[in-house]
Amino acid sequence: MKYLIILTCLLVTSCCHAQDPVVAAGEFIRSLTPAQQSIALYPFDTDERYTFFFVPRDSRKGIAMGELDTSQRKLAMQLLRSCLSEPASQKVAEIIELEKLLKVIEGRNDNDHYRDPRKYYFTVFGVPGEKNTWGWRIEGHHISFHFSVKDKKLVAGTPAFMGSNPGIVKDGPEKGKQILKDETEMGFALVKSFSSASLSKALINESAPNEILTANHRNAMIANPSGLFYAEMTPQQQQHFLQLINVYVHRFTQLFAEDMLRDIQAAGLDNLRFAWAGSTAQINGKAYYYRVQGPSIIIEYDNSQNNANHVHTVLRDLKRDFGGDMLLEHYRKEH
Repeated sequence: MKYLIILTCLLVTSCCHAQDPVVAAGEFIRSLTPAQQSIALYPFDTDERYTFFFVPRDSRKGIAMGELDTSQRKLAMQLLRSCLSEPASQKVAEIIELEKLLKVIEGRNDNDHYRDPRKYYFTVFGVPGEKNTWGWRIEGHHISFHFSVKDKKLVAGTPAFMGSNPGIVKDGPEKGKQILKDETEMGFALVKSFSSASLSKALINESAPNEILTANHRNAMIANPSGLFYAEMTPQQQQHFLQLINVYVHRFTQLFAEDMLRDIQAAGLDNLRFAWAGSTAQINGKAYYYRVQGPSIIIEYDNSQNNANHVHTVLRDLKRDFGGDMLLEHYRKEH
């Protein structure tokens, strides 16, 4: 039963001494003008906290990157690094920068702001404090993380969405750039290791869906789970499977990631399934999808749009998405 936790120690390369999110949030809030605070700050007990969109929108709530000066942007990213690992924080920055490339690829003019790295929004819910329940969100095209904090401790970080368009940059100075490379290659490494009998259980459809199936629903649910059980894998395949899970869970700071992994382990590794749809060969233009599903989590990866060069990935915590019902009830009793 220690296997999953031991595995994380081998994979963690980022420092676990992240700044306290209470301190980081306080510094960010104090940097805002009263007008900016009126846009960025919401009560914790609000339906807006459950808003979850990872496509371009003009009606997001919160304070946009474009409305922050240089020092405020630095503090906003400092808040991000208080909840995410350094590699994940870097991926977020690179995904935001892809907006500039997309604008060129799509031939948009300077006055067209559909693709705009300034349109990523920070929203704080409740009052950050050492003994308070509060949360915050960063959201924009292909980025959506929802954090909840209680008594200075990060207790939830999902829904957690990262996407990349293009999945692999095909031309120009950044040709070959692949932000979500680990998520892609480790998925293929696992599915290619299966015997024909195992693959027949893991392969749930010859065609990949056009989107992650949990979409942006408040309650993540995929009825009638299917796929290959962890217990049906060889020891080496089990190791690859756990490494894949670690890629997603260790998007967060080390201590929080370890808590999530303990929850996964407590729910039973044998209850985890791996499912694949679409092409099992890594061929340009061939769409594919995979999913990890268990009692406590759902992980989805989809690469089907834009001629299969447009990746969506998400991690959902089935108990603590948006902080979970127990945290909200605790907040209501406090107030």
